[in-house]
Amino acid sequence: RKRARDTRGRGGAMPVGAGPESLLSRATQKRLEKFAQLRGKIVPAGEFWDVVVITAVDKKQEIAYQQQLSEKLKRKQLPLGVHYHVFVDPPGPKIGNGGSTLHVLQCLEEHYGDKWDSLTVILIHSGGYSQRLPNASALGKIFTALPFGDPIYQMLDLKLAMYIDFPIQMNPGMLITCADDIELYNIGETDLIRFDQPGFTALAHPSSLTIGMTHGVFVLEPSSHLTEKRQLEYRSCNRFLHKPSIESMHQSGAVCLISQSSLSEGVGDSTLNSEYVYTDSLFYIDHATAKLLLTFYKQMGKLCCEIDAYGDFLQALGPGATQDYVKNIENVSKEESCLVEIREKIFRLLKGLPLNVILLNNSKFYHIGTTHEYLFHFTSDRKLKSEMGLLPNIFSICPKSAKDLEKSACIIHSILSPMSSVEPGSLVEYSRLGSEVSVGTNSIISGCCIDTKVHLPPNTFITTLSMRIDGGLMYASIVFGIDDNLKKNVTKLSDVHLLHYFGVSLGECLELWGLRVSDQLFSGHKSALGLWTVRIFPVCSTVNDSVEVSLRILDSVKNMSPFQLGGFKLLSVEEILCYKDIEDMLKFRQQLYEEITLQKLKEKSDS
Repeated sequence: RKRARDTRGRGGAMPVGAGPESLLSRATQKRLEKFAQLRGKIVPAGEFWDVVVITAVDKKQEIAYQQQLSEKLKRKQLPLGVHYHVFVDPPGPKIGNGGSTLHVLQCLEEHYGDKWDSLTVILIHSGGYSQRLPNASALGKIFTALPFGDPIYQMLDLKLAMYIDFPIQMNPGMLITCADDIELYNIGETDLIRFDQPGFTALAHPSSLTIGMTHGVFVLEPSSHLTEKRQLEYRSCNRFLHKPSIESMHQSGAVCLISQSSLSEGVGDSTLNSEYVYTDSLFYIDHATAKLLLTFYKQMGKLCCEIDAYGDFLQALGPGATQDYVKNIENVSKEESCLVEIREKIFRLLKGLPLNVILLNNSKFYHIGTTHEYLFHFTSDRKLKSEMGLLPNIFSICPKSAKDLEKSACIIHSILSPMSSVEPGSLVEYSRLGSEVSVGTNSIISGCCIDTKVHLPPNTFITTLSMRIDGGLMYASIVFGIDDNLKKNVTKLSDVHLLHYFGVSLGECLELWGLRVSDQLFSGHKSALGLWTVRIFPVCSTVNDSVEVSLRILDSVKNMSPFQLGGFKLLSVEEILCYKDIEDMLKFRQQLYEEITLQKLKEKSDS
């Protein structure tokens, strides 16, 4: 494996007159070009990851991911000669991304035997049903399409592109990251990001204190030798705070002060106030640490609760780590009795291990895990648009889309009739829209075929899923409001009125649809009643029927007019995903692909 000379702690020379944003943009384009060169080619050993792992939450998701991975490899959209794996969480209770990390270590050992101690591995956590971004629920966040690239980039491509320089500067071990975030960074010409230290090594990004409240925050050890801020710094972390309050950031010494001189040097984010903190994104563990965690997992046997790879691993590290967090269940999605006990064991296991931090002082961290983030970043976020070269329409046939000063529409891999219209701030992906379709602002249309006369009101989410039920192909179109909370649950049927669908109490909606509140109205666990499990989506034999009937459901709520659903077979989102037919959904995308390619060739020859 190549090793470049150590430039730790020394920033490279700054191009004269280049601001942080333009440097960031240039560095991003460079990485994208480098990755484009590798797509479809066999990469020499040591120049890329040895192993790429994607996690799946269950068997269904594993199959969906495998199908899409083989499709991408067949189309030569990924570097070849690399081992790609989808590892599924063990059946039983949810184990969180921490439990998933431990399980992946076991899978790697089973798969590679002694050889795994010489491998560089990237692990992308992708398990879960994406309730806050439901257009990614069926096919996965890691395969979310992005508005740039030829062929179109998905999150997987972007992750591999942005980390393209890492494996060559990495000792055997594993880089751990999530499927729904983007890290962009610039470092000096002679700088290198090296992952060659024992224990844990994490990237850190300057962020506002408000952002710090929803992320992990590093409390750094005082620096002995640095007088000026550079684009890249290697530091040690005293302790790690998980989603801390602003008060505890101040008390623990996590807050730094920005200097104007560092901004003029092209370091830091010009949008930050004078105070900032360093927040987390991805981290690396060397092979010895991976082995330590694997031994622990084998001793534990079966995990009975969710472990967080960030909160539960990183809070145990650094000389200032204390056991206080072990009993703090404020940020835990589900409280299990064994969680405190497991946290205590992890703390004892990892206590004393170093947490090395790589400060990327000219970097940006973007999260794309909710409908609001997705729409903002792809239609309105000028900074991300210029940093990554995002386009208002990519690989689509569509009329000139409307723009206003703030935002544009975003059209991905779709065919829109010249007479259709999409308002700025909305996104259409993998869809076909007829001539009498108009889409209001702030909406998401995904995987749909709509050819009836329809005006989709602002803030609408709609996606059509194919299903295989008793051997037959059926369809359901899921429609929600962009602001609907699909994760919110109530535990009693008498509280169903506290749930809201398009801003209207679910109790009122059910009355409009002639549905009675009962146990039968919800799928899954009867103590988790919510929009995810309520059976309100009709099963239809054609795509058009399914879209039409779901739009009538939406219409009835918008106009408060009755629409009887009693005559339909109804399913919840949870059930629709259980029946999903991945092949048919990918087939629809392929049809669009062929039609768009043909049209583009025709346009080329005509011109």
